[in-house]
Amino acid sequence: MPARFDYLVTGGAGFIGSHLCERLQSEGKSVCVLDDLSTGHLENIKELQSSDNFHFIEGSVLSVETVNDCVDMCEEVIHLAAAVGVENVIKRPVETIETNVSGTENVLRAARKNNTKVFIASTSEVYGKSWKVPFKEDGDIVLGPTSRNRWSYACSKALDEFLALAYNHSYGLPVVICRFFNTVGPRQSGRYGMVLPRFINQALTGQPITVFGNGTQTRCFSLVSEVIDCLLALMDSPDAVGKVINVGSTEEITILELARRVREISGSNSEIVLVPYEKAYPPGFEDMQRRVPDISKLIGLIGICPEAAIDTIIRKVIEYGIPEGAQ
Repeated sequence: MPARFDYLVTGGAGFIGSHLCERLQSEGKSVCVLDDLSTGHLENIKELQSSDNFHFIEGSVLSVETVNDCVDMCEEVIHLAAAVGVENVIKRPVETIETNVSGTENVLRAARKNNTKVFIASTSEVYGKSWKVPFKEDGDIVLGPTSRNRWSYACSKALDEFLALAYNHSYGLPVVICRFFNTVGPRQSGRYGMVLPRFINQALTGQPITVFGNGTQTRCFSLVSEVIDCLLALMDSPDAVGKVINVGSTEEITILELARRVREISGSNSEIVLVPYEKAYPPGFEDMQRRVPDISKLIGLIGICPEAAIDTIIRKVIEYGIPEGAQ
């Protein structure tokens, strides 16, 4: 095991994290992963664990001592650990807020000691119910009431951004903040409400493809490998430091059309069924009608953006197959 690692990846056994670790390893980088395995899986990183340049630590970003030790032995930090999935967030609101806010605070505080560069993974959820589409990074945030814990995730990630920017402004800590827009691809599980793997799982197993709401809500989906291209390019860009940047595709599709594409491409005979929100979620659930990024800042900084077409993404996920425990 190296005395120091090139990267610490929190949440590195998760969907995005494990793909990132594979990329870093393929480029000859040494990687330390911190993950509590609450939503990540050792199976995701099993091929990496035999490498002398890879080290896995099972632990939580809520442990100050563990985070300090991990950050101290790494050159840069990519902080991906967070509560994931709408269903998970609604069912575990306390865990969502504590993991997102306290975990990020622990990482930033530890990084400040040696002025370690930190990547903070944020989310398009931060834009809330704004109708100013496409979403610009300096646009207003419109959240629902605190009585609906649906918005606790968005609020906690917004607080992560405020905190990271404060560390940058007050202490000069080099931080890069990215708002991801529906990152998808092989190995993603549908267990926590992620719509594309859930649809594909249902189509491949002959179950009804369940579309929540009326299906007219739109999203933009980005292939995980292209998101990682952007992430690493932004970490290498001095001009990205201290900025919030949207990372996502601009190909907008309704959820109902997504279900139709999945059924068609998979060759499934599954019925597409509309499920009212009140049957899919606890009372008081609210959804966003459109979620489309303005990526002009991203392209201006690094000259690239996620471009894979949704049909291409669907085929890649189908070719990979259903992850274990995805149902």
